[in-house]
Amino acid sequence: MRHTGEKPYECNQCDKAFSQKTDLIKHHRTHTGEKPYQCNQCDMAFSQKGQLLNHQPIHTGEKPYECNQCDKAFSQKTDLIKHHRTHTGEKPYQCNQCDMAFSDSSNLMRHQRTHTGEKPY
Repeated sequence: MRHTGEKPYECNQCDKAFSQKTDLIKHHRTHTGEKPYQCNQCDMAFSQKGQLLNHQPIHTGEKPYECNQCDKAFSQKTDLIKHHRTHTGEKPYQCNQCDMAFSDSSNLMRHQRTHTGEKPY
């Protein structure tokens, strides 16, 4: 099944299909909520092994992701990506109700409450 473009492994809960059975198994966890990869340092659990491996440096204090523009370092790659936006000014999260854009998805979600009137408390 290599490089043919064929996707014989179909999800029975949505319209997604995969070329590898292991990819279907990982995808299926999005429907079941199964998180078989448990952190042995805290209560966190993950649906994929890679997510657990990305999480573990939080406990060791290791910060392998270094900014190439300043002296900051991060334990999570996603945190470095977010930080990098402070240097570039990139704001990839656009409000679909107005012209505002944000560097972080959580800031966009907080902003969107101004349109809906939703109170988080």
